[in-house]
Amino acid sequence: MKLFILISALAVFGVSWAEQLRYDNHTVYKVLIENENQLTIVKHLSTLPNGYNLWKPFHGVGSDAHIMVSPKMKSAFDSLMKLNDFGTEVLIENVQSLIDEESSSYKRDATFGWTSYHSLDTIYDWIDDIIAEYSNIVTPFVIGKSYEGREIRGIKISSKDGNPGIFIETNVHAREWITSATVTYFINQLLTSDRAELKNMRENIDWYIIPVYNVDGFVYSHEKDRMWRKSRQPVSGSNCMGADINRNFDSHWMENGGALSDPCAETFGGPKPFSEPEAQALADFVTNIQDKINIYLSFHSYGQYLLCPYGHSATELPTNYADLLEIGKAAADAISRPYGTKFTYGSTGSVLYVASGTSVDWMFNERNIKVGWTFEFRDKGRYGFVLPATHIKPNAEEAVEGVIALVEKSSALGYL
Repeated sequence: MKLFILISALAVFGVSWAEQLRYDNHTVYKVLIENENQLTIVKHLSTLPNGYNLWKPFHGVGSDAHIMVSPKMKSAFDSLMKLNDFGTEVLIENVQSLIDEESSSYKRDATFGWTSYHSLDTIYDWIDDIIAEYSNIVTPFVIGKSYEGREIRGIKISSKDGNPGIFIETNVHAREWITSATVTYFINQLLTSDRAELKNMRENIDWYIIPVYNVDGFVYSHEKDRMWRKSRQPVSGSNCMGADINRNFDSHWMENGGALSDPCAETFGGPKPFSEPEAQALADFVTNIQDKINIYLSFHSYGQYLLCPYGHSATELPTNYADLLEIGKAAADAISRPYGTKFTYGSTGSVLYVASGTSVDWMFNERNIKVGWTFEFRDKGRYGFVLPATHIKPNAEEAVEGVIALVEKSSALGYL
């Protein structure tokens, strides 16, 4: 009966997709899930294309979800929460106010830097400058093209032959702008710093870095919809667009509820594994160089987590999990030193939620890259995906410390 009331309310108060391109008075709620009925309702909410947007996924009873609610849905949402005894907390009162503040930061950055966020073209122009300035050690590569025909570009930083390799991909989820901002800072530090640890990593490791992986979604998030997450490939038979590229890899694809089959869901795994050209391009590229890659890193936001395999199960753990926990602890401890920011570390499925078909798990399972980590950067929900530009440099500085510690511990354990 309660679920019927939910569906009826949604039908009455539904809004069109076009109205959501601005987020005036859209509110982000933290929703506690304390029983199976509540879990069923939140699962349903997370698949609706109009009026609701899932920011933080959930893993079952005892977890919580962060859900953005449009002003036209607030009355129905509030009634639904009260009717079903949900515990809720407002995290962000007005999402558009954060977006407006973020947009104003563009005016403060006359040249490329880390006091504002940048468009894909600006990032690619900066990459071109880096390639020209450091041509002795920096070379470009392209893993392929996106659905809309954009090149997915990367750089390789290599000082000599025979080095072990580390691969970093960022911005698979379009709205997570802090990830590309952080990786460009990391690239700059890696190339310019005289710090002993960074010089060692520059000289003795080959780095393969994709600063913006989901190029179509990233451009769309800048030009059309700040909250866009997925790819931009149409889905046959649906009015909803795109798939979650990080649920589209052929590793335990769609298992254990770790992705959703509804094209309108934020974690839609696609109609089949590797349906998204971006996922297929990355898999093909890494397959061709897999003997050169020792560590795989994927940069995400938000929540402040360090997540290793497995994602597809809450209970199954990799055979080298003890080593991975040592690496995770070292990285989390290092991240906390500059500003006291606390990261939780462990397997994706056990400490956060089940996520199947991810890039890190595919690299681990199918390409035998036995150190794989997902970084979930700042914050815990106060700003969520619209992290103010004032956080870029602090977040990036923490990330540099985390990567240094991760590399050092991985090396000590024999993975490099």
